[in-house]
Amino acid sequence: MNKETQSIIRNIQNVLNGEPWFGRPVFSILNEIDPKIVFKKPALSSGKPNAGSHSIADLLYHMITWSEFCLKQIDQADKKLIEEIQSRDWRDINPSIHSWQKGLDEFRTIHEHIIEALQSKEDEWLKEKVHFRNFNFRFMLNGLIQHDIYHIGQIAYVKKLLS
Repeated sequence: MNKETQSIIRNIQNVLNGEPWFGRPVFSILNEIDPKIVFKKPALSSGKPNAGSHSIADLLYHMITWSEFCLKQIDQADKKLIEEIQSRDWRDINPSIHSWQKGLDEFRTIHEHIIEALQSKEDEWLKEKVHFRNFNFRFMLNGLIQHDIYHIGQIAYVKKLLS
């Protein structure tokens, strides 16, 4: 039986493309962002760039990193690959390498693969410990959903600041 796993899949789909309780879905927000602003960082009230803030592209690629981490954990990747993925968190974003469209495509594809990988999982699997971590797959997958919601809120706010 995989009722809980199917519920997690529906929650992921709803957050990305459905009618989530918190407002508009992730892809609705991401798809309306003007690529001209995605590499800009919000300014302080003085008009100077805020060195500690993140651009929309920074936030998207951070979301990609942790989505890929989750996918590779589901796929039981080895420790070296997991560490390599983690090393890309908050990476320097180079617009010639990390284009907005490439990021959108990568984010969408990773989530499609996560959903596909979960389809065959039974609910008992959710209790298993994530490799190299002190939490289980249920916690990780619900955390991924929360992570996507948290950062889409930041992206929407940064978009508003830059528009």
